[in-house]
Amino acid sequence: MKLIRFALFALLLGGSTLGLASPVPAAPEAEEGVTFLVTSDSHYASFRNVDRNDRNKTTIERMNALPGTAWPEKLGGGKIDKPRGVLVLGDLIDDGDRKGESADQWRHFEKQFGSDGTDGLLKYPVYEGWGNHDGPPIGKEKFGFSTQAQLKARNAERKKAGRIGTVAENGLHYSWDWNKVHFVHTNLYPADKQHAKVRYSLPWHDPQGALAFVKYDLKAAVGDSGRPVVIMSHCGVDTDWWHPEDWADFYKAVKPYNVIAYFYGHSGTGLKKWKPEGEEKPLDCVNTGQTEKGFFVVEITAKRMRLGYHIKKDPKETEKPEWEWKFLLDKPITQGK
Repeated sequence: MKLIRFALFALLLGGSTLGLASPVPAAPEAEEGVTFLVTSDSHYASFRNVDRNDRNKTTIERMNALPGTAWPEKLGGGKIDKPRGVLVLGDLIDDGDRKGESADQWRHFEKQFGSDGTDGLLKYPVYEGWGNHDGPPIGKEKFGFSTQAQLKARNAERKKAGRIGTVAENGLHYSWDWNKVHFVHTNLYPADKQHAKVRYSLPWHDPQGALAFVKYDLKAAVGDSGRPVVIMSHCGVDTDWWHPEDWADFYKAVKPYNVIAYFYGHSGTGLKKWKPEGEEKPLDCVNTGQTEKGFFVVEITAKRMRLGYHIKKDPKETEKPEWEWKFLLDKPITQGK
């Protein structure tokens, strides 16, 4: 009788004794997917082209209404989950250093996009960076307003709230994790300075140490884990003032890592694969278009990334626009260790 009581006690503790089998452990729950939205080039206006602000507003209202609507059947269908956030890839405003206009344009951006999902029209947190329209580095502005100073302050608030992890010393480039996926925002483009063969509109086109941040951050935050990485900037490998030699340097820096997508704006909308000559594995590059027209919806799970461009059939319609899907991508991924 004592032996039986001892065996039962051991089973309750989850162990085994006297040849009795341990209880079968419950299967771990599948990790939830990560859903997010990506857009760029909102170009908020002040006195000219202010109708663009209304078209942006219509897009943001659609973002808010998206959860529960359907993925395209070509991507497997099913309901779209609530996004964790919205990535906004530069050219937030149209005139980054124009007297009497830049601050007003920035107020439009803040009013519609907000910051944390509670302080603007948009109902999700925002992760923005600057583009070539957003003005020069802090201290280089001529008319008293600096978009980059605003971004630096917003990054400090995000860091304090725990929405991002690592921030560059200049307070501008940053990274964070959603589940096992690592995100890196490099702002204008991932180089350290403008290439010696390019002399275009400095200091506005100074990337301010972005590639050095990518190298440091991926080594520290990702290492040899093999977990998925998403990198973003305003410009892609079709922008001549981000020099092709710098494109190759960027590829070399990220080649050891599991980069599943590179998102960018500036030059249009669409999907492309790119790699330097002689390399084997291309990067999946996603050109995210203009906010007034639409946005990409992205879902990353343990084994898959699917995404598509959700676009207005008539970009000028602001009352009851019809929406459709373009530029669909469905690819298997690995989550690493």
